[in-house]
Amino acid sequence: MKKEQQIQIQAFVEACHKIAAYGLVRCSSGNLSCRLDEELAVLSATGAWLADTSEEQIALCSVENGECVNGKTPTIENVFHLQILKQRPDVNVVLHFQSPAATAIACGNPDDYNFNIILEIPHYIRQPAVVEYAPPGSAELAKAVTGALNEHELVILRSHGLVTVGKDYRDAIQKASFFELACQILLMQKKPTFLTQKDIDNLTTA
Repeated sequence: MKKEQQIQIQAFVEACHKIAAYGLVRCSSGNLSCRLDEELAVLSATGAWLADTSEEQIALCSVENGECVNGKTPTIENVFHLQILKQRPDVNVVLHFQSPAATAIACGNPDDYNFNIILEIPHYIRQPAVVEYAPPGSAELAKAVTGALNEHELVILRSHGLVTVGKDYRDAIQKASFFELACQILLMQKKPTFLTQKDIDNLTTA
């Protein structure tokens, strides 16, 4: 393994630990992928706990055809991870997470919520997409998530969790963390005050 690739893999392992430390996943829930170069991506292995992921619990896969080149079994959600990386050259990281408040809303009716309760949502995420429930690892789910993230930065998976993307680890983790914060406020605040369209326009044009 090349030294540069080894450094990238270590950064991936550290990002997995950080995601768990931020409370975005529990036990073996959630998964992560990152583009290594034009051909390969690194993905968390199936069943891996991000909190204690090691270099032995990651899979190196072809972005083009999904073939694993290091003998590991990637996350069951590998199809949408790789398809997103393939269709979005501006994205290098895909994060599937299940933070408590955001997942609580995903398990209800997310269409009932206005997420523009903190400025970070319209600034970093804009309007999240929502997809109907489909079995984890299914072609149906992969197609829905990939399609939604063609034009969005975060998608809510009904009765399941969430997926967000980023140019790097910090970008993806920041989007997931801010969305979780917005959901916490929505669930705690009985009479929330939302940003106006003028407030949002001023943010996006600044």
